[in-house]
Amino acid sequence: MAEAERIIGTPDVDDEAAAPAEQPKGPRKIAMLFAVALVAYVLDLGSKMLVVAKLEHHEPIEIIGDLLKFEAVRNPGAAFGMGEAFTIIFTFIAATVIVVIVRLARKLYSTPWAVALGLLLGGALGNLTDRIFRSPGVFEGAVVDFIAPAHFAVFNLADSAIVCGGILIVLLSFKGLDPDGTVHKD
Repeated sequence: MAEAERIIGTPDVDDEAAAPAEQPKGPRKIAMLFAVALVAYVLDLGSKMLVVAKLEHHEPIEIIGDLLKFEAVRNPGAAFGMGEAFTIIFTFIAATVIVVIVRLARKLYSTPWAVALGLLLGGALGNLTDRIFRSPGVFEGAVVDFIAPAHFAVFNLADSAIVCGGILIVLLSFKGLDPDGTVHKD
């Protein structure tokens, strides 16, 4: 009987057990992605509000001698202050990253990917908030940076979240782990 079912296309129990699973197992990690993003965003926003209120127009605060200071800087450009004339483009890039991450969230079953994408999302939202709501105007606002290591660019917590998320994505990619939780050996 099983042979007749195979011939006419009706699967038997053995065929179902041998077939690889098509769908990733476990719950989606959308809530984790948004929780990580929210924490990164709130920490960034809170730190920038504190810096603007207490540090802007004041002397830098030395944290570790000359090696690390907190110094309020308004950055209209990208990393290292480059691209000051392209603020609108950086705004568009941040908005695009946010849309891509939100769309990818439906296929997210991997906890490490949820953390990585959450860091990227929170950081992008943090800097996008500055670009939209800070002077000199909508979509042209300067980002508030304040962490000033010696001989390096001044940055903020959103930048840190973006860099950490990006590094984690590279590591996950090298390990062959996909956002849907599958592992491939390429």
